Amino acid sequence: MENQAAESFRDHIGTIDEQGKRRWIYAQKPKGPLYNLRTVTSFLSLVLFFGLPFMRLNGDPVFMLNVIQGKFILFGSIFWPQDFFLFGLGMVIFVLFIALFTIVFGRVFCGWACPQTIFMEMIFRRIEYWVEGDANHQRALNKAPWTSEKMKKKTIKGLLFFFVSFIISCTFIAYIIGTDELLRIVREPFSAHVVGWVTTLSVTAVFYGVYSRFREQICLVVCPYGRLQGVLLDRNSILVVYDYLRGEKRGHIKKNEKRVIGDCIDCEQCVKVCPMGIDIRNGTQLECTSCTACIDACDYMMEKVGLQKGLIRYDSENGIANKQKLRITARMIAYSAVLVVLVVLEVFLLAGRSDIDTTVNRARGLLYQEIAIGKISNLYSIQLANKTHRDIPVQLKMEPGNGKILMIGKDILVVKEGIVQGMFFVVLDRSAIKKRKTTLEIGIYSGNRKIKTVEASFLGPVAR
Repeated sequence: MENQAAESFRDHIGTIDEQGKRRWIYAQKPKGPLYNLRTVTSFLSLVLFFGLPFMRLNGDPVFMLNVIQGKFILFGSIFWPQDFFLFGLGMVIFVLFIALFTIVFGRVFCGWACPQTIFMEMIFRRIEYWVEGDANHQRALNKAPWTSEKMKKKTIKGLLFFFVSFIISCTFIAYIIGTDELLRIVREPFSAHVVGWVTTLSVTAVFYGVYSRFREQICLVVCPYGRLQGVLLDRNSILVVYDYLRGEKRGHIKKNEKRVIGDCIDCEQCVKVCPMGIDIRNGTQLECTSCTACIDACDYMMEKVGLQKGLIRYDSENGIANKQKLRITARMIAYSAVLVVLVVLEVFLLAGRSDIDTTVNRARGLLYQEIAIGKISNLYSIQLANKTHRDIPVQLKMEPGNGKILMIGKDILVVKEGIVQGMFFVVLDRSAIKKRKTTLEIGIYSGNRKIKTVEASFLGPVAR
């Protein structure tokens, strides 16, 4: 029974009490070198997140994912639905990268780069510290009766939370519709953009609810990454771990007494600063995001009592149990090899992507026409989609040249980011037709530069 009680921490997650109700997390404000480094990296991430939609190249956003129009811009290159396979391959590469990264470095992404963590810990949690005070003050304020001081603080915090949520919502929407359309929605009357405003305010309400109430439950309930770590991690993965060999048996430190037990002084500072409400001394857990707040707290206490720092540190299970250094495993090599192959393939496909996407079809319901003695023609339709930021004049040429193309109407000019349709005839000598259906190659040119070659079928009379 004693052993069962000692292992009871595995029966429930840190944010749920014994009655199955949510336990509100009052995280103590962290401080230390790792937290300072996280602050710098988070600041750079926030500058990138809020600034990227406003960066422009050739008049267009550097990065935009307009799922409404099916238009995607990545670092100046425009992608349309026809290029979706490139996005599919990119997503496969991204998933494999996450798997490989997690196998080696654990959940470092969650603690250092995840937008949920950065917004919560570096913006909303800091607003809470500024308005309501540290963890003990927040706990006391929530338990106190509703006074004018409490209402003032709660109102200020709520307004600031809503304002920041609105800014995040606008930025998020700017990634979809672009900053020009977003500014138009904000500047023009509400009646002119009812759908836009309703969408913006709805997204704002979602963000406000997440960061004011739902908080760490996003990582536990919504995000699947925490559950994936059970499959991806092994004993050689780098984690935030507690050195139980050095720390146990725990015990409070006493002045002028020689310490004969473990280095853990059972101060629980690592628990108090944890934004997920867990005790890292209980081992690797689903809730842990590797934010390193416990490392800073433990190092501070070790330094205060004159013990060696690093009782909680970045290490692996094998590193703790067997004092082994990180080693390269066969699984790491296999994931890396597959990742390299996919990255090379993605780069090759991106480099070979043409400026114009072309579709040529023979006119339906029509056979061949004999327009002159010994001359046979077929009618075709063509659709061209310009993926660039410039207008492109287009000419069609037969390859290797045994035929003639007659355009219907004006020469083709495909405007930037536009789609143009046209019609044309292909005329062949009757003597060149050897079978009922002949495969033609048509070159798409812009001036003297060949953009691509497309194939089309030509119907004609069978040679006698």
